[in-house]
Amino acid sequence: MQKQKLTWGEALKVYSRPKVLGMFFFGISAGLPYLLIFSTLTAWLRDYGVSRTTIGFSAWIGITFSIKFIWAPIIDTLGLPFLTRWMGKRRSWILVSQLGIAFGLFAMSRINPQLALPTVFALGVLVAFCSASQDVVIDAYRIEAVDKEFQGAMAAMYVFGYRVALLIAGAGALYIAEYASWSTAYLSMALLMGVGIITTLLVSEPDHYKAKAEGEVFQHEWVDRVLGSGTHGKVSEWFVRAVACPFIEFFQRNGRYAIVLLIFVGIYRVSDIAMGIMANPFYLDLGFSKDEIAQIGKLFGFVCTMLGAFLGGSMVVRFGILRPLILGAAMVAATNLLFAHLATLGPDKTWLAIAISADNISAGISNSVFIAFLSSLVNQSYTATQYALFSSLMTLPGKFISGFSGMVVDAQGYEEFFILVAILGIPAVLLACYIWWRGRDQEALERAQKQQVAPG
Repeated sequence: MQKQKLTWGEALKVYSRPKVLGMFFFGISAGLPYLLIFSTLTAWLRDYGVSRTTIGFSAWIGITFSIKFIWAPIIDTLGLPFLTRWMGKRRSWILVSQLGIAFGLFAMSRINPQLALPTVFALGVLVAFCSASQDVVIDAYRIEAVDKEFQGAMAAMYVFGYRVALLIAGAGALYIAEYASWSTAYLSMALLMGVGIITTLLVSEPDHYKAKAEGEVFQHEWVDRVLGSGTHGKVSEWFVRAVACPFIEFFQRNGRYAIVLLIFVGIYRVSDIAMGIMANPFYLDLGFSKDEIAQIGKLFGFVCTMLGAFLGGSMVVRFGILRPLILGAAMVAATNLLFAHLATLGPDKTWLAIAISADNISAGISNSVFIAFLSSLVNQSYTATQYALFSSLMTLPGKFISGFSGMVVDAQGYEEFFILVAILGIPAVLLACYIWWRGRDQEALERAQKQQVAPG
């Protein structure tokens, strides 16, 4: 027999819950600053005549997102003076992060990159740090705010809000820059951070003090192992519990296979990220206007990304995680060859639409499947810190490699660059195949168990 399923009406009703709706606006707050220090920033710099080599180095601003696991345990366990007592630990950290983002974007809107490029980069790092911190806290809030059965709806609304924000910060900022100025564009984005700030003030603080017996026992055991039995200093005990235990637990649970998993997490998106930093400069150098980039690259790309995400989620339900994981890695690498072909054609709108469609559908599939994969690696006792580790690691190699993308383009040209980026995706495909081969029996067993009648 199959488990009794909810009707479509009952399933969709969950999206009317206040906390689920709130995740849509938190998604906007999280997604808004990302492109403003990534592809939109590169378009701004290129429009002001900054060299492609220098633009390539701007990708290193994004490394901040890749090392957020370093300070995630602090955010996850410590409160802020005064604010935490008033708002609670999660909401106070979210608010401070949002205010830092808004200030950084406002300050960037007041600067001419031709006159103060180092200041632009410094403010970009500030925005990236505050944005990465906000990501850590919102992940913790999402997990603690509702029961496990509503986590899928919370994640879906968050991703939807995030994608809308990417559209605003991408196409929206380009439109404003085209018809007003880059200063007005960044000032508008700073003001839009008010959406997230208002949401933070309206939502309630989650109950994040629920006892997790297994985690407490595990932490106590390792505090005694590392520090010895007896009385321990508060700082040293906190370090073992909040910083060491999440990593110890992951390696103890997975053994030597943990190294394989971490390598795979690090290389899965290398091809996607390395290509992304040069996308807007490529379109501009090819002869497309900012208006055309916004229409085809952003608006049309948004629809294709959401379609890909839907397909990816459906594939996970139908086939499990591992086989779609291989498909996503292969598609992301292969679509770079379409951009290599476009580089030989010039400003051809039809081929631009084809390349962007394939690229965004592939990205949507791979991202939704990869998020499901990362979630399967997390222990619920250390969700925030472990997820911060995985989400940081998944961008670090790609961000580092993309810093040299401008040098490759200047030396070899765009066609060779995109071919090289496609080749960079091959190791992820091969390792995905190995992970599928190793885990296929376990995944089949889990799918079979889900089809059985729930006990009792």
